[in-house]
Parts: sequence; structure tokens; C-alpha cells
Amino acid sequence: MKPVRTFIQQNGIKFCLDAEKIIYDLSKGKLAQNRFLSALDVPYVGSKVRIIKETETSTFIAKFNDNGTIDNGDFKLLATTDMHTDEDYSLNNKSLQLFINQIRDEKPDLVILTGDCIQSKYQQFEAIHFAQMMEKLGVYWVYVFGNHEAREEKEFHKYLLMKSLSDAPHCLSKFGDPNLFGYGNFIVNIMNSETELKQSLVFMDSGRDIIPEYMARDGVPAEMEGGYDYIKPDQINWYEKEMTALKEEYGKCPNLLYMHIPIKEYEEVFTLNEKEEYVPTGKAEILYGRMFESVGCSPFNNGLFEAMKRNSAQGIFCGHDHVNDWAAKYEGIWLVYNQMGSYNAYSLGDFRGTSRPEEEWQQGVTLTTIHNDSSIDLKQSFNSRYLKK
Repeated sequence: MKPVRTFIQQNGIKFCLDAEKIIYDLSKGKLAQNRFLSALDVPYVGSKVRIIKETETSTFIAKFNDNGTIDNGDFKLLATTDMHTDEDYSLNNKSLQLFINQIRDEKPDLVILTGDCIQSKYQQFEAIHFAQMMEKLGVYWVYVFGNHEAREEKEFHKYLLMKSLSDAPHCLSKFGDPNLFGYGNFIVNIMNSETELKQSLVFMDSGRDIIPEYMARDGVPAEMEGGYDYIKPDQINWYEKEMTALKEEYGKCPNLLYMHIPIKEYEEVFTLNEKEEYVPTGKAEILYGRMFESVGCSPFNNGLFEAMKRNSAQGIFCGHDHVNDWAAKYEGIWLVYNQMGSYNAYSLGDFRGTSRPEEEWQQGVTLTTIHNDSSIDLKQSFNSRYLKK
């Protein structure tokens, strides 16, 4: 029944979007303003990446030279988070256009979105529309859910969102193992050659809120109910099993993790001083960035970080906290906040009653360069680069 319902809803949405384009064009943009693709300048960027092979939960990709051989040089990732589309279409368009500009100028090999990006009341329309926008860019991309895309673990609404995104030819997101928590537990393996692994990118659904269904099973104290969610034991077991299999096949398994809600260890990097300002704890090496709000992690430490240390993880990338945008190495692993992208949601433009000039805002993208030897470089790219001088 689910496939039939999905087919009907998806095609109904596509029909409405086509009809809205006619209305948008005839009214010169005064009507059907939620059709953002018509208002954006979306160039074709293209990609040298190809899919080598796929499994139920993994995709193996590589960048290719013009002569058809695999390019084992640098591989660039561009990530953003928390675009928070809403009913203010002018601000939606600003968020999306600057995101597009970053892709146009950086020419990444893979684009990553770590949740809370597509969430207005027209969410199902936006999912298909967003996928159409990414296909017009012609780049490979992945989307992992945040805490705002849906309200339940595996409701149809969430299923339809993932289906509409993953149906796009350049989208590498997968539903993942149906026995795991949530939708969107999958891996993208970047290859140096047919037999050499460059880097594994692991994506997980970090859920929404802690609910009673999992508390007794996972040993979550009663007072933590309703707090932000955590990666479940079955997801951690899946991660460890997959990394072990990769190591057995390729001799190594360097990996980066991507999810929406940060893990408990992010709280070890900064602390509040007597002036109510966040200052470094001295426990971590800070590469860049600023902290203005508390870490919105789960109160429950799920043990994922220890699993990462056991399995050659180099870093974890999250979103969720809009005005934190730092990267720090803690116990040998990078803890990174992706740059948020929204001009609708709270930011340094209006955070806690203060207003900073746009030159100081944090909206933008996080750039990760993966080298031939699997080492990585991290860099921020702010949307303020597009401000008129």
C-alpha cells in the first residue's frame, strides 16, 4: 500500500508544481511564491564523480579524469545545515541562492546537508522541488534528517520525504537497513581506486526527542525523557560492523560521521565563565569558530564517541545549534559544527536580543578536503563573501 500511496502523492505534487510554474510566470512572481526554483539563478555545475557500485546501505563512488581513469587526488565536500525554510519566501530564496552560489564557486565533489533544511508547511512540495534544484546543479549530494523534518521515527510523512529526495539521480541518500532506528542510516565510500578506500562517510538519523519506547531498553534515566535524542545502540552496532567489514576488505577504514544532533562530547570543548561567555576548556585543540549557545546534545551519552575511537573515525559533523560554528580536535577526533544556512531561523542577526552586522553572521558552508592519504583539511566559507562591497 505504501508504494501506491507514495506514487500518487509524488505525482500529484509534481503536477501542482508544474501548474504553479505557469501561475508564477504569468503573474511575474507575484503568485505561487513557494515555487522557489523559478526565483533562483541555478547554473549547471556538473560533476566528475561516478558511482562504482551500490549495496542496500552503501554507495561506492570515485572522481574520474577525462580519460576515464580514477582521479585519486583531493576530494572536496561542501556541507551546510539548518536552512529552515519557512513561509518568508524572500528569506528562503536568499538562503537557497547563497547556498547555490557556494556550490557554483567551490565546485565540490559532494554536497552534504545535515538536517532541518526542508521544513515549511509545504515540506513535501519542497522536498521534490529541492531535489529538482540539486539535479539542475548536476552535483552529487546527500541529505540526512534533523529533528524538524518529521515528528515520529518511521511515519509515512518521513518516508515520503526520504523517497522524494533519494529518487533524484544524483542523491546518494538511502533509507538504510529497515531494522535500524529511523530513516537515512547509510554510507558513502569514496575510493582512490577500485581496490583502495580513500574515506568512508557515515550518515545516521539522530532522531528528535527521547521517548519512553527506548528508555528502559537503553538505560536512559527517567529525568531525561523529552530531551534531545541520541544515536541508538543498533545504529552504533551497525556502524562498527560496517567499519570492520571495510577494514577487512581494504585494510583500513578512515571515516567521517554526519548527523544532525551533536553528541555529548561537544560539551567538553567550551565552558561558561563568570561573565557568561563561552571560553575554551583547554581539553581540545580549537581550529576555528565561535560558540554563543549551549550544546544542544542529548543528555544521554550513548557511547558513540568511544565506538568512533575504536573504528578509525577522524571526525563527526553536526548541525542543530545555529550560532555555534567551531571545529575542535578532542581526544584525536574532530568535532565539527557545519555552517548553518538559514536567514529565516535565529542567527547572530537577532540572537538573544542582540543584533550584529551581517559581515559577522555565520551563515555559509563547511568545506572538507580529503587528500589521497585520507587526511583532511577543514575550512569555513561564509555567505558574507557575497555581500556587496
